Amino acid sequence: MLKRLHIYFKEMYPIIPRLLLGMIVFGEIYFIVLLNNGITQFDLGIQEIIGGFTVFSFLLWLRIADDFKDYELDCRLFAHRPLPSGRVKKKDLAIFVSILIAFTVIINFFFMNNFWFFLFLYVYGTLMSLWFFHKKKIQKSLPLALVTHNPVQMIMNIYIISFTCIKYGLEAFTLTNFLAAWTLYFPALIWEVARKIRAPKDETEYVTYSKLFGHKKATIFILILTWVDILTNVLLVWNLSKIAVVALLINTTWMTVKFIQFIKDPERFKIVEKVERYTYIQETMMLLTIAGYLIFVHVV
Repeated sequence: MLKRLHIYFKEMYPIIPRLLLGMIVFGEIYFIVLLNNGITQFDLGIQEIIGGFTVFSFLLWLRIADDFKDYELDCRLFAHRPLPSGRVKKKDLAIFVSILIAFTVIINFFFMNNFWFFLFLYVYGTLMSLWFFHKKKIQKSLPLALVTHNPVQMIMNIYIISFTCIKYGLEAFTLTNFLAAWTLYFPALIWEVARKIRAPKDETEYVTYSKLFGHKKATIFILILTWVDILTNVLLVWNLSKIAVVALLINTTWMTVKFIQFIKDPERFKIVEKVERYTYIQETMMLLTIAGYLIFVHVV
């Protein structure tokens, strides 16, 4: 079983990089909220580690739940993947994810201050894994699946924000928290749409947004979302670094050029690859902004 799980994680969800990603996602929102509230002295401990682990654990659970949900489709279109190929058994993943969820629930119950928000996150995740009890309707509609599933990123952000506000006694309903709830939601939404936009010659039985609406309309949609996304980021770092604002705008301008190039010639490159690069650069700049501001405050 352990060997089979190793195969799954290696191909579908590399543990170390994704655990690091969980810590980064938690840390970015955590520090953005605090710094925008003028807090530069932090009480870091096991709770922050558990928060980052919870993000990692939750996303891993969603990955496994998606493989169960799409098993029949994957057997036809992605037979090389670990689960459809038979190299990993459903029982392996079921046992693992049961232990993972139980452990995550226990540590949140005993150590975290926002257990009700944690429960809300996991209840929503459970409903997603069950297609909100409307599998036939949602599975056949790509836009409906997006509307019902993508908000989970924002709920995860709220889990982080709620912990931060409770721990430091911050007001919950503020512009900063509102923007922070959206800040990682848009990149997830943009990527989710971008990965299902293809050049006409690359379309298959697999349903994509470009197949439904055409690659031009689908690309224009995520182009608009990208500029809405950058607005939330600019507002969040405005008081922290004007250099970061300029850098974010330059990165978004570059992405806009790529969107336009893809609209004109969809065979030139895969748009999702450019979106991934844009997102990595953007989130790296957000982290560098946080780190730079902290260094400036504590050194100067």
